[in-house]
Amino acid sequence: MRRTLRDSRPRVLFAAGSPVARVAAKLPKEFDLVPLRQGDPIAADGPAVLLVDRIAAERDPAIRDAKNLAIIALLPPDADLPVVPEHWYACLHLTAPVLMIAKTVRNAFEHMATRGDLERLSIELYELNNIGVRLSAERDLKALLELILTKAREITHSDAGSLYMVEEDEAGQRRLRFSLAQNDSVEVPYREFTMPLNAQSVAGYVALTGQVVNLEDAYHPPPGSTFQQNRAFDQQTGYRTKSMLVVPMKTPKNEIIGVLQLINCKPDPQKRFGSPAEIEREVQAFGDRYADFASSLASQAAVALENSRLYENIQTLFEGFVKASVTAIESRDPTTSGHSFRVAELTVGLAETVDRIPDGPYAPVRFSPDEMKEIRYASLLHDFGKVGVREEVLVKAKKLYPNHLEVIKQRVEIIKRGLELRYSRRKIEYLFQKGRERFTEHAETLDAELASYLAELDEGLARVVAANEPAVMPEDFASAIQRFALQTFEDHLGGSQTIITPEESRILSIPKGSLTEEERKQIESHVVHTFQFLAQIPWTKEIRNVPAIARSHHEKLNGSGYPYGMKAEQIPLQSKMMTISDIYDALTAADRPYKKAMPLEKALDILDWERKAGNIDGGLLDLFIDAKIFERTRPRGLAKGP
Repeated sequence: MRRTLRDSRPRVLFAAGSPVARVAAKLPKEFDLVPLRQGDPIAADGPAVLLVDRIAAERDPAIRDAKNLAIIALLPPDADLPVVPEHWYACLHLTAPVLMIAKTVRNAFEHMATRGDLERLSIELYELNNIGVRLSAERDLKALLELILTKAREITHSDAGSLYMVEEDEAGQRRLRFSLAQNDSVEVPYREFTMPLNAQSVAGYVALTGQVVNLEDAYHPPPGSTFQQNRAFDQQTGYRTKSMLVVPMKTPKNEIIGVLQLINCKPDPQKRFGSPAEIEREVQAFGDRYADFASSLASQAAVALENSRLYENIQTLFEGFVKASVTAIESRDPTTSGHSFRVAELTVGLAETVDRIPDGPYAPVRFSPDEMKEIRYASLLHDFGKVGVREEVLVKAKKLYPNHLEVIKQRVEIIKRGLELRYSRRKIEYLFQKGRERFTEHAETLDAELASYLAELDEGLARVVAANEPAVMPEDFASAIQRFALQTFEDHLGGSQTIITPEESRILSIPKGSLTEEERKQIESHVVHTFQFLAQIPWTKEIRNVPAIARSHHEKLNGSGYPYGMKAEQIPLQSKMMTISDIYDALTAADRPYKKAMPLEKALDILDWERKAGNIDGGLLDLFIDAKIFERTRPRGLAKGP
């Protein structure tokens, strides 16, 4: 049977012409009686009661599967009342008093209403819990604000909404920041701004008092209200702000950190309003249930926002710790100032290139934001272990320590003074023995010998100073230094003196660089110290690989690196990228006092040689060069060639 007019009375369905129909006809007029003809579908677009006889109730599958129906079976007077099946609501005799049948019908409607409310409540609570889970999992503040407002509007059927955050300036003055706006029906000309935190606006009033404000019409607030609705937005966009629900976002410590403002509750959540007149006709006031849900969500949102702020503060604190650590490390070795920051910039740039490469061996590789952060931290802290290396070794720019060279210079001066004293004594002895006869001629001979010795000492000292430089030393020059250590000079007491000791000769004969083998091992130990120090930090699981990445940046693919001699398959990809960045920056850095900055082409040639020697990853080096990663740290005007 098709009904053309919607009746608001509770609907009672029954088969036309059946014994049940005669009973239904006696029911009070509070019910909307709907007779069903043969073939009419048994369905209802809302709660309804279906009166049936026992045979239909038991056999008709359409009745068994009907939705939104409470089934009441009316049995013949002589039939025994059975145990009521699960899909029946009740079972009565046809001869039962009409008042009893009417009461049973009323109870059926109340039962369906209660069951419907419980089902809706269950769904809404389930959705609210899901929202809570999503809120707690979201870390990005902007995305979190979007999620809060979107979900609040969904569960309250709001056409629009806004979010205000309470903030405090350096002077301690609190203000409201208009942080977000959404509207289904009109385009929002949104921009962030701040406004005074006072009771003249409804958001300010809620932020100050912590009270929920539920307005049936925002243009007409309750008498005595301190706030008025600002109609500028409506006038600008042709909108009509009518019903409004404004709830505080309150933390467990009872601190109000924001205000959630929901606008225009609509019967159909998918509805888009076309005009202010349509809003006037169809918008409803926010019910108590929506107010409760919004308040609950606002509380969850406050906790999520507080956690997000705490997470951001921890991130900021940790970033500060990392930067301070790098600064402290580099302050021990000013010659490498800025190196760690440049290596981090280069390594992250190479990782970003690898992350988006469409083909080749690294096409499947993708780095999450946390993994990118992990790469950055590992690169910044890759030399952290230098705090465990003796400072005199760490900053050693020459082969000899500065005080050692001074000792040699003083030794030369002492030898010179001794020689001068010895030759002066020989002159005096000549005078005592032979007088002034031919003294001038003899003195000139002695002065010439002395000058020769002094020149030899000066030449030897100059040779020491030259050998002290960390440049590559020719083999014959090293041999000359070793012979020089054996050369002796007689002092004024007749003792034998040398300019340099055998140990100093060994140090000065270092063929390349400024470090002895023992000192080199001390420097190389910084990688082990790095891992040991970083392993003490309780990294979160998202960035827990920082120590392992940092400790491998001096490993070579062929196993010739240090400190563990790892092979290619054992070295993390992130470390392979850092190795290229570390070598490049060491070659091109302009702040090393013991060498000049190497031109770009020469540095890339050396990296290519490292590739051919099996030390570094050739595919990564190609990406480094093709994507011009080196330009991230290359000073403007740096020479392109020798």
